[in-house]
Amino acid sequence: MIKKILLIFCLAFGFGQTVNAQIAFGIKGGLNYNSNSIKEVSSDVFDGAKSKTGYHAGIWLRFKIPVIGFYLRPELVYTNLANEVSYNNSIAKTLTTYSFQKIDIPVLFGKKIFGIGNLYAGPSFQYILDSDFGLSEITDVKTDGFTAGIQFGGGIELGKLGIDIRWERAFSGVKSTLSKIAGNDISFDTRVNQVIVGLSYKL
Repeated sequence: MIKKILLIFCLAFGFGQTVNAQIAFGIKGGLNYNSNSIKEVSSDVFDGAKSKTGYHAGIWLRFKIPVIGFYLRPELVYTNLANEVSYNNSIAKTLTTYSFQKIDIPVLFGKKIFGIGNLYAGPSFQYILDSDFGLSEITDVKTDGFTAGIQFGGGIELGKLGIDIRWERAFSGVKSTLSKIAGNDISFDTRVNQVIVGLSYKL
């Protein structure tokens, strides 16, 4: 799956080369605010998922598409997100953290406005690398890791520095399973909807 994701990124870069577009590239990082991501729990062991702030870091490319005046901006981004969850082990409720790490590949179509502004939107492909709870008694989280969504937003550029804000909506959830808590397998849906604030630097 990682190979497929990297292939998408490389194809996007290759397309930019073939159209002889003007290419810019750089690095980026920032904060992510994830909405409640644990849904459709098959048991009452989890309750009250509460969002926490995460972070991301990665690289980006941008190349103009001839004639139509738009540009294409593929990115390769590592993201770490977390939620605070109430865990009920049938004796008492305990607060724990559910964290997960993923690779994001947004492929955004954009338009420059007023010289320094940008508006863009496009699909975002995601692969969950790992997920875990903060309690040692909750182990063996298995996640079906690939999903897709959409991002849209805008930003400004001042010289080599840029800042943007985006909203991301998942098209579908990611099924996760915990093995044998109180004798049962517990499944839940991890749905990644988030607000992303990023700072970029053009190299």
